[in-house]
Amino acid sequence: MANYKDIKGFQIQSTSSDPVPYSGSWSSGGNLNTAKQNTGGAGTQTAGLAFGSFPTSATTESYNGTSWTEKNDLNTAGGYFAGSFGTNTAAIAAGRLTSPTGRSGITESFDGTSWTEVSDLNTTRTQGAGFGTSTAGFVAGGGTPSVVANVESWNGASWTETTDINTARYEFAGNGTTTSGIVYAGEAPPGRQVITESWNGASWTEVSDLNTARQSNQGMGTSNSNGLCVGGSNPSPTAITESFDGASWTEVADMSTARSAAASQGPSNQTAMIAGGNPSISATEEWSFPSPTASLLNEGDMWYNTTSNTLKVYGKAAGIPAGTWAAGGSLNTARGRAGFAGYAYSTTHVGLVFGGGTPPKTVNTEQYDGTSWTEKNNLNTARYGFGGAGTLTSAIYIGGEVPSSPYSSQAVEQWDGSSWTETTELNTGIRNNVGFGATNTDAITASGYTTTAVATTEKWNGSSWTELADQNAAKYARGGAGTTTAGILFGGQDPTTNTETWDGSSWTEVADLNTAGEYRSASGNSSSQVLAVGKYPAGTNVEAWNGTAWSEINDISTGRWEGGGTGSASFGLIAGGNTGSVTNATEEFIAPAAVATVTTS
Repeated sequence: MANYKDIKGFQIQSTSSDPVPYSGSWSSGGNLNTAKQNTGGAGTQTAGLAFGSFPTSATTESYNGTSWTEKNDLNTAGGYFAGSFGTNTAAIAAGRLTSPTGRSGITESFDGTSWTEVSDLNTTRTQGAGFGTSTAGFVAGGGTPSVVANVESWNGASWTETTDINTARYEFAGNGTTTSGIVYAGEAPPGRQVITESWNGASWTEVSDLNTARQSNQGMGTSNSNGLCVGGSNPSPTAITESFDGASWTEVADMSTARSAAASQGPSNQTAMIAGGNPSISATEEWSFPSPTASLLNEGDMWYNTTSNTLKVYGKAAGIPAGTWAAGGSLNTARGRAGFAGYAYSTTHVGLVFGGGTPPKTVNTEQYDGTSWTEKNNLNTARYGFGGAGTLTSAIYIGGEVPSSPYSSQAVEQWDGSSWTETTELNTGIRNNVGFGATNTDAITASGYTTTAVATTEKWNGSSWTELADQNAAKYARGGAGTTTAGILFGGQDPTTNTETWDGSSWTEVADLNTAGEYRSASGNSSSQVLAVGKYPAGTNVEAWNGTAWSEINDISTGRWEGGGTGSASFGLIAGGNTGSVTNATEEFIAPAAVATVTTS
């Protein structure tokens, strides 16, 4: 067995205080006097500036760290700036959209009191990336209306064309100086980008991509070795925040309010502020992040606190009770009791849904990419009944209910990422069963209904099914998840709180659910971490299992039963189900990492 030093590269350290999570935090600031979207920004967290708003506003407001004060308006109203940068007493607003088609190269300079028109950009544009100071700034890319890679440098009096970025794009952001900067994200046909480019004063170089593609994002930072990418659209406004350390992007704490095309201000990725944004809002949020000299935590770190005499660990499992649900893209076909796959993805909400009842029973298959569901090739046989397992490219549908007698099916189909193929049938026809496993060649089906509730277990090895040990309690309409050596079943008809875990050869009854429920969904990939979501009738209840006990956590928004779940216990989703009628609603779950005390027994 590997030890901690082999995995992490160092031994567990002793410290008198806990290290600081590498996550940062957002807090509420004073609201703008006038809601703005597609607006410009400059300055810092305690001395910021927000100006303009599409389509007709020229209003300017200054921030002192607590409240916003109106200042003299821009001379030319508009928004979607090609670039804005500087301080709240020395700012530049370059280019803008003055009407739906009115792109402008107008540049204005702010002196703390009023705006003055100065030299226009050489290339008329909007929605570029701007950064720098009022005497040394950059505007990169944008729409003219064609998408351009053109870059112009500002010296306090005029614009000069300089080296183009490698990827032409618009609606993106950047930060830094004219000798050390970065630009990231944006829209470049055919879609939203994750591309990051670094500037060293002479040339642009592509570096590590963002984790989440987006456009109309905001940026803060002082150089090409630090940056903060905030919000943006993908395709709707997001609250996602990513921090750049010069080598890679790391997802950190989300904003409270999702937004795009906002005003951003900040000298670095440690201290920043964002205000307004789309959809036309006035909310301001302030960002704080551990200093570069702080002792920082990364997920999986473990240490011994000598003050409290406790062994501690930092990870998402510890943060499950603090997890939150957010709306995702809707299924194209509303349904309940469908098969689901997706398994242990941890950075993007993805899933595969197949079959189910609309009613009637369907062959429809859809795949989720974290934003929207796309229709894929159909099953060969229409059915519903839950028994799905595997991944996006290696899934299996086991049993289920078919439209004609005897209803409980022995049929099994395998998915290879593009199509379904019928394969060896089950030994016993079954419906309302649970399927789990890592691939379409390594799966389990357990519990279910034939002509009565059963406790049967069958294992698939890629070519044949073998009957294994029964559960302790015969149930159907259960939730379940895991692998062929570490699975879990919970709830079911009656309704019941019963929970059993599977170790690869036998089932063991363990601690009960807090709330009895039938037709619950599951998100998880082992018997030590799983979410039990929803219940009959139309419940919003969610419970998290930590390998020992169930804890009630944040509810889903849409109460349902017969939904489908996939992912992990800290990064999962639920889709479809029955609210009294079938629904197409999708909800995504994220549990932030947290510090936890390690206990042994």
